[in-house]
Amino acid sequence: MTGASDTVAIGADALRPFAADLLRAGGFTADQADQTAAMLVWANLRGADSHGVLRIPRYVEMVELGLINPAAEPRQVSGKGAVAVIDTQRAPGAVGMSLAARKASELADTHGIGWCAVRSISHAGAIGYYAHQVAQVGRIGIVMTASKPLMIYHGSSAEGVSTNPIAIAAPTGNPDRPLLLDMSTASVALGKIMAARDAGQPIPVGWAVDGNGQATTDPREAKAVLPMAGPKGSGLSLMIEVLASVLTANPLIAVALVHGGDPGGNGLVAVLDPSAFGDNFTLEVDRLGAAIKSLPPAAGVDSVYLPGERGFEEMERRSRAGIPLARGTVSQLLALASKLNVAVPEGVA
Repeated sequence: MTGASDTVAIGADALRPFAADLLRAGGFTADQADQTAAMLVWANLRGADSHGVLRIPRYVEMVELGLINPAAEPRQVSGKGAVAVIDTQRAPGAVGMSLAARKASELADTHGIGWCAVRSISHAGAIGYYAHQVAQVGRIGIVMTASKPLMIYHGSSAEGVSTNPIAIAAPTGNPDRPLLLDMSTASVALGKIMAARDAGQPIPVGWAVDGNGQATTDPREAKAVLPMAGPKGSGLSLMIEVLASVLTANPLIAVALVHGGDPGGNGLVAVLDPSAFGDNFTLEVDRLGAAIKSLPPAAGVDSVYLPGERGFEEMERRSRAGIPLARGTVSQLLALASKLNVAVPEGVA
């Protein structure tokens, strides 16, 4: 274990089982813990530390608060043709979304397209993870999730929508490196504010507002995030709420704005089988990627990147050198391990 003064580098092979042990001790079943740990460490490997293992203390707290139900038994409640709707009963988000990816893929095998909505999930984490799973087997994956109000609705002074993300992955000639767009509808993912807080660093102006609706650079004072590109971000978030929540008969925003509380979350995975549309799809994706990569870089830019490319490069680096976790995050994980009597493996502390 090595690191600069503000980070500690931990190998993924040590971090993943440690994360699973913490989740299991915190109330997750063994399978739920393994699925969730895999998603969290995938995010850390790609440099998305805001959606990585720093989430574990909150996930354990959510079990204690009843916001995550380790005893959940997901079941399909409706569907027709290529569509399935599954009630996950507040299962861990990674479990519900991975189930959606599998079910949508099965439907696509039959119909050419599959759409699986999962309602009543908990925090889904890095949704690019599920799109990546789909693309690795030669399918196109489209993933969205919805949750309670966390983001200012453009033109208002209060939270009116969530940071609802969207991810789209298309397979390429390299199964492990598809085109992968993974973005929040907010100016920044809420987890990046959490990461800045753990690292003791300020946040840029334009990320968040405080309790008085004023711009803040202090992550400890941030109460709500701002939408990406103003009305575009809040409008896209609202339409994801329509697709992921209203369409599945589990509306979140309208309920939360009227009644308050945490209504949980919803998600959807749509899978397309390229062979249903024609031939040579992967070859054409590669040709498109090569054309974009051949564009002349702008001044001060070393290379033109495709969606997801930076993350895959970072994954290769971190797989070799270890995942640099903020010392604040490591301290929280070690404190949780002490509280739950979880052994800390060599390479973590």
